[in-house]
Amino acid sequence: MTATTLQTKSQKHDLLPKGKQVDLTTISSPGRWKPEFAVPFNQRQLGKKILISNDMGDWDLLTQDEFRDFIEGKPQPGEALYEKLKARNFIAKEINVAAQAERWRRKKQYLFYGPTLHAFVLTHRCNHGCQYCHSSIVGMDRTDTDMSIETAERAVDLVFQTTSPGITIEFQGGEPTANWEVLQHIVEYARQKNALANKALSFALVTNLSLMDDEKMEYLLDRKVQICTSLDGPEDLHNKIRIFKDGNSHANLLHWMKKINARYGELGLDTNLYRVEALPTITKPSLHRWKEIVDTYVEAGCKAVFLRKLDPFGFAARTAKTLGYSMDEFLEFYAHAVDYIIELNRNGTQVMERHASIMLNKILADQEPNYLDLRTPGGACIGQLGYAPDGGVYSSDEGRFVAAMGDEMFKIGTVDDTYHQLMTNAQTRAMVMSGLNDAQPDCVSCVYKPWCGQQVEYNYKTQGSLHGHMRDSVWCKKHKSIFDYLMYKLENADEKDMAMFRRWTTNRQLEHFLQERAPL
Repeated sequence: MTATTLQTKSQKHDLLPKGKQVDLTTISSPGRWKPEFAVPFNQRQLGKKILISNDMGDWDLLTQDEFRDFIEGKPQPGEALYEKLKARNFIAKEINVAAQAERWRRKKQYLFYGPTLHAFVLTHRCNHGCQYCHSSIVGMDRTDTDMSIETAERAVDLVFQTTSPGITIEFQGGEPTANWEVLQHIVEYARQKNALANKALSFALVTNLSLMDDEKMEYLLDRKVQICTSLDGPEDLHNKIRIFKDGNSHANLLHWMKKINARYGELGLDTNLYRVEALPTITKPSLHRWKEIVDTYVEAGCKAVFLRKLDPFGFAARTAKTLGYSMDEFLEFYAHAVDYIIELNRNGTQVMERHASIMLNKILADQEPNYLDLRTPGGACIGQLGYAPDGGVYSSDEGRFVAAMGDEMFKIGTVDDTYHQLMTNAQTRAMVMSGLNDAQPDCVSCVYKPWCGQQVEYNYKTQGSLHGHMRDSVWCKKHKSIFDYLMYKLENADEKDMAMFRRWTTNRQLEHFLQERAPL
């Protein structure tokens, strides 16, 4: 199937179906409503159906007649509509409060722990000149931007103060392998500390793979460090955006992806599960090449594509005129690409879109994957922390991006502070409160509230406020539009499509990447 054929097919069913808030008075007279019949709910018109959801994450699509009966409290026990609403926890007197409290606790368990993701920026040096770089990198001769061993140890000490039973240390840059000695030292030092702490410890490396060699590869494999990279699509597109003067970035990347993936197989690991993870950043030249980008991932052996919009940080803010685009343009790109991914699955090629997978986990599987950009409160401070080479500690990696642009708004301390100081200071409290959907006038009445979330750094950078203004927010528009798109797909899915969507919600633990823990 060609890109043109897919575009025509998509346009027949409205490529981006748009929902809207329902004026209840157009459906029923307020005097007929029975608010005591239903639990609190939100609603949204999607085509001919009305989507309803409650704070627990249950949902249903009702016809207008069913919705009218629902708000008027007409359904009776034994009737099909009553039993459906009862099963989905929409009838107030039928709610098992204890069961729902336990369900809420399970889905919000991240609130009972501290930050799990700790992003260590080992250096600002990089040998690539990516036009959208969020980190505002410097040349390879700027060793003064490297994190020192002393700072690294203090940062690791701080990480192990977290109350979370699981921690991931993620190496970032610049190009983190340029500071290889410190990377190795952090791995060994953290492993030693964990012999006593006994946490679920894992490491991840975000790298362009340009400095990889066999010795580094074998060390990373031996120490079970998960490897992640950036692949922006076919060779000409990737190399145009991710500029590498010392060689062919695309060819080098695929060489090492293939080699590392092969080694996973030689180690006896399931290569459908264990492989180099890659992400594309969508730029203006990418918008009409959605099919080629997906095909590149499939050909590289990837089982997932995370279609990531360009963020307003670092160099990306400066190159917006040449690389940027409107949210409408991105959403059109996204719908084309996911339509194509669905078509590939129908024809036997298993690949998924990661953003859709995260949302479907919430909608279909009633799971909270703890994706920090789609949870409430958001991930700033209490979900992740960012550590700069000089020892500064930030609300997140995005908070550090803002600092790289000359604004220290999201610096909450240094590695010389205690964990208690970082978690209880005024900046942290402000960011947690600002990241609550319940604190947002538009979010509190949105049907997608139980599955959505915020990033306060994005609000601040695009709207000048931690809270932001969701009605005018492109962040809100993106997520609401993708939720609309997925709900449309679920409403029109046949059995084969539903099986595919449920397959996208399958979560298998990557236990190999967990460091060995001491026996209890």
